[in-house]
Order: sequence, then C-alpha cells, then structure tokens
Amino acid sequence: MDHHTLGKTKWTRRDEDQQLAQTSTAVEPQIQNGFVQQLADIDPHELVWGCAADLQPLFAAVDQRVAANLKRVQAAFKRARIGPHHFLGSTGYGHGDLGREALDQVMADIMGAEAALVRIQFMSGTHAIAAGLFAALRPGDEMLAVAGKPYDTMEEVIGMRGTPGHGSLMEWGITYRELPLAADGGLDWEALASAIKPGVTKVAHIQRSCGYALRPTLTVAEIGRAVQIIKAQDPNALVLVDNCYGEFTEEQEPTAVGADLVMGSLIKNAGGTLAPGGGYVAGRADLVAAVGARLAAPGIGTDAGGVPGTTMRILFQGLFLASQTTGEAIKGGRLVAEVMSRLGFKVVPGPTPGLPNPPSMITAVEMGSREGMVAFCKGIQLACPVGSYIRPEPGVTAGYGDEVIFADGTFIDGSTAELSADGPIRPPYVVYCQGGTHWTHWALAVESALVSLAEAGVVPPAAAAAGDSSSSSSSSSAELQEEQAVLVC
Repeated sequence: MDHHTLGKTKWTRRDEDQQLAQTSTAVEPQIQNGFVQQLADIDPHELVWGCAADLQPLFAAVDQRVAANLKRVQAAFKRARIGPHHFLGSTGYGHGDLGREALDQVMADIMGAEAALVRIQFMSGTHAIAAGLFAALRPGDEMLAVAGKPYDTMEEVIGMRGTPGHGSLMEWGITYRELPLAADGGLDWEALASAIKPGVTKVAHIQRSCGYALRPTLTVAEIGRAVQIIKAQDPNALVLVDNCYGEFTEEQEPTAVGADLVMGSLIKNAGGTLAPGGGYVAGRADLVAAVGARLAAPGIGTDAGGVPGTTMRILFQGLFLASQTTGEAIKGGRLVAEVMSRLGFKVVPGPTPGLPNPPSMITAVEMGSREGMVAFCKGIQLACPVGSYIRPEPGVTAGYGDEVIFADGTFIDGSTAELSADGPIRPPYVVYCQGGTHWTHWALAVESALVSLAEAGVVPPAAAAAGDSSSSSSSSSAELQEEQAVLVC
C-alpha cells in the first residue's frame, strides 16, 4: 500500500499527498475516528519507509546536534591529550592508572563539571545513583523527589519497598518526600517554590528522563530553572540528577546549569553501545570524592580500581561515539513515534515537525493491554541480532515491583542503548523504546512489530474503546427496543 494514504500527521501532509488520497480511496485502510482499525490491511514496509522519507528533514536536524555534541567531546579528548598510552590498563589496586584518571578528566570536561568518576565497577545506573544518594545524605536528612515518583529500581534504594535489613535510605534514618507532577506531566513549579525545608531537605532528586512513566523528559533548561528555585530556598540543598538516557540529547548537561551531581549508566547513552558495563558520576569535586569513598572505601576513594587495557580502550571509544549513537537512537524513536501515531497509538513524545522539545532517547507507546505489549515486544525481539529465537514473556525482574517484559537482544546484557523495548505490565500498558545503533535497525524492528501486532489482532486502545462503545450502544439500543416492544404488548 502506498504510504501516502495512511493518515499522516498534519505537519507532513503535502498537496500531492492530498490529491493522491482523493484519487486512491479504494486502497485506504479502514479508518474510524482517525485511526487504523485493521493492522492486517497495512503493508508494514510501505508505512515504515514512507514515514522515514517524511522524517528526513528532522533526521538532518538531529545530525546537526550530533555534530555539536561530537565537537565538545572531541575538544575534551584533545584537551586531555588522549593517546595510546591511556589504553594500557592496570591490574590489582590499579594505582597510578593514567587512563583511568584521564577518562575521569574527559568525562568531567564533557559534563561541564569539576570532577567525574567513571568506573566499570558500577553495576548499573541504579548503582551509580544509589552511590550518589548515600554519599550526599546522612541520618536525619530529607530526600525530596522533585519530578514525582522515581524510577522503579529506586524504590528499594529509598525504602519504599524491599527486603528489611538491606540498608535502604529510610533504614539509615533518612526521610523521603516527593512532589507529584503537574497535570501536564511536567514539574509543578508552584509547589516547588515552597517545597524545600531549609536545613532539613539535604537532597533534591531530579529524574531527567521519563523512566517508566508516561510523561515528557525534562529539558536541561527546566532542570536549570529547578536548580535556581531550589537554591533560592536553601543554597546548601544539593541537587542530584538521574541523568540516565539524557546524555547528549541536548548540547549541555545538567551540571552545566547548576546541578551539584549527575549520575548515569555506561550501558545507556554514555557508553556508545560499546562499554561492557559501568557507570559514572560527575559534578562538584567534593561530592565526586564522597561517591568514590562510597563505591570503594574511605581512604581509597577515586585513587584505585584496576581496569584491563582492552576495557579501558572501549570505555574511551564508547564515550567518543556516544553522541553519534544517541543521535541514531533519537532518529529511531522519532520513526517509532511517527509510525505508531499514524496507526492511532498514543506516543510520548509525539510526532513533531522538527526536533522534539524536550528531545528524548525514550519513546513511549501506549499499547493498552498486556497482549499488546507482549505482541509488540515479540516483534522487536525477532529483529534483534542476539536471541532472535527467544519469545519475550512478562516476568519478575530484580529491582522491579511489577512484572516486566523486555525485548533486548543485545550484545551487552541489558544494554538498552543498542536497541530495546520494555515496560512494566501495568495500566496503561506502555512499551518504552530506547537505543539503536542506526535508525534503520528501528525501521526493520518496527516492521516486525507491526506484523506481530497484526497476527495477535491488536488494535490501538482508542479503537478498542470505540468498538466497545459501539457494541454497547448497539446492545443498549436493542435492549431499549425490546423493552418498548414488551411495553406495547
């Protein structure tokens, strides 16, 4: 089927498209209330690559941002005089590892921070964030979550759930409070203006990305505004930002606009799909040192940690490539958003004529049902290079309170930067799409997902609701007529 007949978003409509649509109504898919009723009527290849053709101007804009970010990365490598001697690595304690020190310097420069700690010894982004929180907080302090409920894996770190005796923040005498998001899914600026308790609120935690919430990613400008509001109430309050999925989506990082510490994962944006693991923190030098002591031990801190030479080289190379792979992931996300929105699925962020603001590494697609999530993830998994023969099923995963489904056939276990689609099995049943080494991989993966959805008979939530409403109305009408007939008799 020609993609011109598939109900494109308004900003991509062209005069010739409208003329073609007027003369080609016979091949249009069945559409009701603006969405496609039968996925089986659609040629996935035509739809996906038609959307890709329309998105080329946006892709060019993404490339310009990639170039700007690559320029600052390249400058940081140049200032640190990175050479082959930095890839020698170390063993044991890792004392005097020039590469490790240089990598910290490069990351700090890129982040616009005083210092950074980049370590393969961080197991995950959650580990890096937890280390930052435990380094900054002490018994009697308060942690305030500014952007609503944090990501699911932080709940056990905070103590909202989990195994007693494992040393959550709450068990260490730290109190927790959170500000709900505003009605539009953004920060509640009015509430934030009086939320800080001077001398009590030690850490204001900001999660930059949407996580597993159907809300927009925060921009660096919004984070900068939040920092100013928080510091105006108490200059000593610390602003810690969960920067996972945020790196290189804009031309600045939160530390450049006043955040005291940012934390993230190397198997997301910052590792460029090459890092075999690890995480980082960047920010004020004293806070980075405190995180180093928390990761290792007081007295050891940032001065130790052996890293094999091959791993060290990959960490440098991944960081250099990170802006490029992040750009490809953004393009892939925009393609997912365009395709799925044309079919009537709700997506966040939705299609835009230019770069989305805020830009997002994550594209959320509301499937509306458990079956929809499973079918979509099944199709994505089939297009993965590793484990394509595996059928993803919802299950219990460490750190999560709900069952979660993952489609992530990646070379690095859990590397969502490569290409993944996942989400918790709970209403409104949203799949979160991330990563992609090149946007064309997402094109192939979405084609596969559409076939899987068609085979499973999945329709957009709005279509299902309209169908239910129509059935209900027909049923009610029939019942009313029957009642009237009985009354007449």
